Amino acid sequence: MARIEGSLLFVKRLWRDLKMNRTVYLMLLPIVVYYMLFHYGPMYGLQIAFKDFIPVKGFTGSPWVGFKYFEDFFGSVFFWRILKNTVLLSFYSLLFFFPSGILFALLLNELRSNRLRRSVQTISYMPHFISLVVVVGFMFDFLSRDGLINDIIVFFGGEAISFMRAQEWFRSIYIGSEIWQNIGWSSIIYLAAISNVNPTLYEAARMDGANRWKQMRHVTLPGIMPTVTIMLILFIGKFMTVGFEKIILMYNPVIYETADVIQTYVYRKGILEANFSYSAAVGLFNAVLSFTLLILANVIAKRAGETKLW
Repeated sequence: MARIEGSLLFVKRLWRDLKMNRTVYLMLLPIVVYYMLFHYGPMYGLQIAFKDFIPVKGFTGSPWVGFKYFEDFFGSVFFWRILKNTVLLSFYSLLFFFPSGILFALLLNELRSNRLRRSVQTISYMPHFISLVVVVGFMFDFLSRDGLINDIIVFFGGEAISFMRAQEWFRSIYIGSEIWQNIGWSSIIYLAAISNVNPTLYEAARMDGANRWKQMRHVTLPGIMPTVTIMLILFIGKFMTVGFEKIILMYNPVIYETADVIQTYVYRKGILEANFSYSAAVGLFNAVLSFTLLILANVIAKRAGETKLW
């Protein structure tokens, strides 16, 4: 009886809150619908990872095969290659791309001229809004054997390099282009966090004789650390999900050895070869791995400090 009364009370409070904040909930509705249709709805189709999916028979009519496709994937000659490539690209992104937004925000905060700061911010945001196809087109133009970069190399006595067809250059080009395109955009949330740091802390630091470097180190960085921790947890949650679209646009069979990652492998198997069950098994493996990393990152953050995702 107490549970029923508690449930009724919860429903009444929820209904009252819906009536009071209906405008806010209406604004939230399109986002909820989007996630239900394109993120939660398709999860019903995950069952084909355990079935020999035949399109004419549908999800329910296709025969069950258990873990057959997972075993095929783990025993594939491509398993360790694509896992290694995915982990390395994600690790380099964590090592170089993730801190770039933080460092850029800290440097922008140290600029004394507001006009210069706004100008630099605006310029740094621009590449984020350029189409990915256009960005990769720029990369091919600048890094081709007769492109600007090779012209500079040859001018100084070096030999032209076919950057976009060289396995050893793929990861550097990928991470470098990610930083160039998104460093400004990724710094926005850190600039917002910096603006919320209590100004009296800076005044106290100056009275104690702290210069701008020490203020940044002992006031600004600790002040934005909760935001950095949350963003790091979210980043680790996407650790196994590298930029699929950019790699598809950049890669070719010559650089498969370093460019092929889990997402591109799923694309080739599922879309190009129509092996839907196998690609679903690979995609499910990647999703479970990403979810596990997210849980671990949150647990570690919780134990290391008070900041956590949930």
